[in-house]
Amino acid sequence: MAEDDVDFAVAAYRDEGEWQVVELHATIGEDVDELSEALTRFPSEVGVLGLVSMNDDFFVILRRSGVQVRALLSDVTAVTDWPLAGGVADLLDLPDPEDPDDPQPVGDLDIISDLGMPGLELSVLCDDDDLFPEDILRDVADRLGFGDKLDAIIG
Repeated sequence: MAEDDVDFAVAAYRDEGEWQVVELHATIGEDVDELSEALTRFPSEVGVLGLVSMNDDFFVILRRSGVQVRALLSDVTAVTDWPLAGGVADLLDLPDPEDPDDPQPVGDLDIISDLGMPGLELSVLCDDDDLFPEDILRDVADRLGFGDKLDAIIG
């Protein structure tokens, strides 16, 4: 995997009631353990979100609050081809996909429901074949209130 496979990797967190968004080095977006560890350095009232878009193929949302780590992988078929997706599958203790050709989100669809985006809405976005991972993460950021800050980083 090449560093340029990572479309973007960011951390988003609330500090004193205000969303902050920080770009992470692309290599952090290639490994779930490194991503999780990178999120520990940010203070947050609601847990720190790690958002990674990978090669216009899939995305990962990781939410870290203290030692608790929650994860969502947008497309389970990525598990066999991408170390980041495989790491999320390991974190979630997922069995091998029953149908490796059936793209489905796996993990915690309610990962950001308490922040304003219910799991059902996130699932609908994941199921939309016309949306790229970046589009979905932009929608998530807009819904949660940090869309402008994400746009400033990823353009």
